[in-house]
Amino acid sequence: MLSDKLSNYNIILASKSPRRQQLLADLDIPFEVKTKEVEEIYPNELEGSEITDFLADLKSKPFINDLSENDLLITSDTIVWANNKALGKPKDYTQAFNMLKELSDNTHKVITSICITGEKFKKVINDTTIVTFKELTDNEIDYYINTYKPFDKAGAYGIQEWIGKIAITKIEGSYFNVMGFPVHKLYKELIKL
Repeated sequence: MLSDKLSNYNIILASKSPRRQQLLADLDIPFEVKTKEVEEIYPNELEGSEITDFLADLKSKPFINDLSENDLLITSDTIVWANNKALGKPKDYTQAFNMLKELSDNTHKVITSICITGEKFKKVINDTTIVTFKELTDNEIDYYINTYKPFDKAGAYGIQEWIGKIAITKIEGSYFNVMGFPVHKLYKELIKL
């Protein structure tokens, strides 16, 4: 299947995220993980998927001069879009608490962009999932932050963790997109190569 299609490519996933690594592994294609530090700053006028498209592309730039003709680089970025603003990864407990308070009893979007870069081409794709949370108590938020330490997750939560099981009342779109990697969209692009 896909592994046959990509047999001439050296797939590089530029992500430290164990969730993205596992989801790519689930497509049954060999890949290696390489990461380079990128300061994730974007122009203030960008909104929603414009932000994730920009950042996914930005994350590919440090690799450009290192790519050979058989390399295929995959970079990605996820944000939670709530009340017309982007919620990235919380820096500390207070920021995580405030993010979850904002998501409580509310509906938000999770937006992920993936940038696929070869030596002579680049394509950015994105996906949006709409997620609704029940009203969370302060104790539930406190328990989740202290137990699961969601400081590496956009919007301060992981759908696959305790909070996803007790808080999410509705989801429209890809579950895996909320995890940070819309593999169905990635597969659709890779199978075309």
